[in-house]
Amino acid sequence: MSRIVFLNGSFLPLEEAKVPFMDRGFLFGDGVYEGVGVLEGRLVDNEAHLERLERSLREVRIPNPYSRAEWTHLEEELARRNGMTEGFIYFQVTRGVAERDFTFPENASPGVAMFTQAKPIVNAPAAATGIAVITVPDLRWKRRDIKSVNLLAQVLAKQAAKEAGAQEAWMVEDGFVTEGGSSSGFIITREGRIVVRPLSNAILPGITRKALLALSKDAGIELEERLFTVEEAYEAAEAFMTSASSFVLPIVSIDGHTIGDGRPGPITKKLREIYIRMATAPRMTAE
Repeated sequence: MSRIVFLNGSFLPLEEAKVPFMDRGFLFGDGVYEGVGVLEGRLVDNEAHLERLERSLREVRIPNPYSRAEWTHLEEELARRNGMTEGFIYFQVTRGVAERDFTFPENASPGVAMFTQAKPIVNAPAAATGIAVITVPDLRWKRRDIKSVNLLAQVLAKQAAKEAGAQEAWMVEDGFVTEGGSSSGFIITREGRIVVRPLSNAILPGITRKALLALSKDAGIELEERLFTVEEAYEAAEAFMTSASSFVLPIVSIDGHTIGDGRPGPITKKLREIYIRMATAPRMTAE
């Protein structure tokens, strides 16, 4: 059965989905996106993702075409139509279709595209073995807190990682790690403290990052929100990344430097277990 996608108001087979030639997302990268994990058929942390989508749209002045309830219905319906119980839903909003001109068009309607990617998350092989990371210069613009569809710098970073035999790239600016190509980066000190870069325009406010920080505090794990260098990462006891499509993944190598004993560490494994428990916990419903 063909994968079903959502495009500009309609559910249709992927092969029939055609993006308008003059869509500003295609011409300018004029749009924003979100991605939500799906586990046991349920959207994970969806309210926080929709809140971030709303913020990104406000920052670039694109009208939000749907309410949160409408977005949620579209996501759930897309997962249902594709029979997806575990994986990832991607959706983006562009400024719409108009004659090519750098200034905002006056009468364009936002364009919306959504699709699913079925994939194992809980039993992903990388969770058991850990992944390798390389560091690359951060080439991006100054508003990285907006989840823009302009991802060329991340494409180049991810390709460099692939060619080096790694699975992710950590971007570096002024000697400090900013974030991964599609993830938030963390280290754990030899004293057992989690270290993560604080939020600013320099990084995306990761939704999985946000949830994990709250869960780690509840679990009594010490936390430092501060900058950390590449050299400090080399010497860390553990390292890991978070994202909506992988939750928490251990990092066992950075630029060829073995992290810890080269295996997923105990704190990272505990954090992954805590996050998955949160994602699969029964939800309270209003009476």
